[in-house]
Amino acid sequence: MTRPLAYFVNGGAGRVIASIPAFEKLAETNKDFIIVCEGGSDMYRGHPILDQRAYDHWHKGIFADHLKHRELISPEPYRVWEYYNQMCSLSQAFDIAINNKGIRKLPAPTFTLNKLEIAEAYNFIQEVKARSGFEKIVVIQPFGRSIMSNHGMLVDPTSRSFAQNDLIDIVNSLKKEYGVIIMSEFGNISGIEAATPKIPNIRIWAAIIELSDYFLGCDSVGQHIARSLEKSATVVIGSTFPINTSYPDYSNFTIIDIGEKQRMYSPIRVSQEDAIERNNDSCMEMTDEDRKQILKSIRNKLGKSVKSTMKLPENTNTQIENANGHNHGPPPVNNNLKLISGPNLS
Repeated sequence: MTRPLAYFVNGGAGRVIASIPAFEKLAETNKDFIIVCEGGSDMYRGHPILDQRAYDHWHKGIFADHLKHRELISPEPYRVWEYYNQMCSLSQAFDIAINNKGIRKLPAPTFTLNKLEIAEAYNFIQEVKARSGFEKIVVIQPFGRSIMSNHGMLVDPTSRSFAQNDLIDIVNSLKKEYGVIIMSEFGNISGIEAATPKIPNIRIWAAIIELSDYFLGCDSVGQHIARSLEKSATVVIGSTFPINTSYPDYSNFTIIDIGEKQRMYSPIRVSQEDAIERNNDSCMEMTDEDRKQILKSIRNKLGKSVKSTMKLPENTNTQIENANGHNHGPPPVNNNLKLISGPNLS
């Protein structure tokens, strides 16, 4: 007798998004599986197929009601042979682990935003336009999940994040031509004057990326969101391999691989080898040419600066400072956005 299956998905939001195509493929042939979200179910929310199958691991009664009669499976893409030999992407590794069909072409992850999320993001974007004086908006996610603050200095031991000095130089150049939003959990960053909102809801960040004009990021969740929403982006890669962690075949992405000549593969979730991490330690340190290439890739896509005509209303509760401002006008009508009915929106 074949028992129904429950798949446990852990890790950050980027891994969760990357799992979506594999589960969509599974749903074509298997109508009785569920997903247990050890890191949160936000990335499946609103998905037309997977939302109803996704449960947070703290869901009341989940073991007795949903798990006890099932086989429990924990797919680990980092332990897939094709992945750690740089033959497939994270999404493809999930597909191999879940569906066992080998390397195959997969669609972009489906990521659906609702009207309320779009409205929250729209209000914030409009304020950034008014305060920056520019119509075009660039969202920058400079740091990966491993970033930490060490006596005020931001350090990423995995070498996937922008160095702080490189970020300062890039932001100072971009903000002369565009509105800049920093997607970071740290809030204000020393040496940077740009919109740095504290927005804990990753889905609001996804909506901000959707309504922005360009995304600049590293090996982290923002680039997965940008790919899902078919946004244009520049992705800077250091200690990881683009074929594994990004989307080098996607025409709207510019991959700038500054760690290519130095890095060694770091076998995450397989082994912990200090010598490899030390070898990769400077993989994200940029040269002047690297920074120029990044800026050029953005300017080539966005073109010349456009002055914003937006004006802040008087007595505005700024979202840039506290992420709670509203009432800057209705959300735009955009037929390209994937909108669904959300709770309590009637």
